[in-house]
Amino acid sequence: MNLFWSLFTARRQHRHYARVDNNGVCRAFKHCAERPLGNEWVEVAEPRHTWLNQPLPANARVAPRNVRSTGRQLLTA
Repeated sequence: MNLFWSLFTARRQHRHYARVDNNGVCRAFKHCAERPLGNEWVEVAEPRHTWLNQPLPANARVAPRNVRSTGRQLLTA
């Protein structure tokens, strides 16, 4: 029965974040459902280990998302 209900519940999507210092250098990565605390974390499309200790490329950053409702509306046919 739990499997049945899990088909209809919303799942949190994990996203990728990079920790960037004051000089724009990538220091760490994190993969989590919510944005980490602190201003130094920026969302990236994917983590690349070659970015560690290097300036984070501008095209790596993801545009900030709008906060959306936690519930999903069911589609009816």
